[in-house]
Amino acid sequence: MNSPPDLFESIPFGATERAQLDKDGHLVLPRLLTPKACERLTTALSHIQSLLPGDEDHRPNHYCAEFDEYLANLIDHPQMLDLARRILGDDIRFDHCVALNRPGGNDGSRWHSHAYSEQDAALGFLRIFFYVNGFEMGDGNLKVVPGSHLYRDPVIQAASDQELRDGWMRDRTHPRTGDALQIEELEAPQGSVALMWTHAAHGVSARLPGSGTRWTVVYAYRNPGAESAARWITPEFQASVDVEESLMTLY
Repeated sequence: MNSPPDLFESIPFGATERAQLDKDGHLVLPRLLTPKACERLTTALSHIQSLLPGDEDHRPNHYCAEFDEYLANLIDHPQMLDLARRILGDDIRFDHCVALNRPGGNDGSRWHSHAYSEQDAALGFLRIFFYVNGFEMGDGNLKVVPGSHLYRDPVIQAASDQELRDGWMRDRTHPRTGDALQIEELEAPQGSVALMWTHAAHGVSARLPGSGTRWTVVYAYRNPGAESAARWITPEFQASVDVEESLMTLY
């Protein structure tokens, strides 16, 4: 069987990167996707965008691997699994694949965090974001609060930066450094990959009206455990998708 084309230029993830991810809750790996992968991802995500809104109970953006063969094939791409296992260990499960495309004029996303059904801190839940054409400050950029993931709060919510500062962030400090929590706005060049622990607070700024679509997809992997609220996988897809069998089970 022929090996699939490379997804990443390399996998620059070692002890230094792991320490940064664990301290901040996120890590951006610039220009990691190959040009060919960016091309294929743009085509796949454009296809998903063309299908919207679709069936409310089976939205193409929530179940995007079920609507596009290329996106499905990346679930167990050797480099994808290598990266996920460097972070989570060998025993991992696929949780979901969601398109987060943002056309020009998109309102962005309010501040939020995500849960993991298992409360055992030894179990990890990782999101791997592909920012195919990247983003610039103030134009659909990712916003984070380094250290927020260490509170393991699954219900962080705020409609604006100021609401977050005046509410959830008020009087909170980084559990490791003792520094006051701060909002950090990120930039990412084309082909960047961002890693994020599930409890990390994050939001997205509005996309400028004249900007093109920001093509983005997120793949989530976790250690074995109870089903998450975001596990958008139909039984039919789980039974038919051609990936490592253990990736699709819960435990």
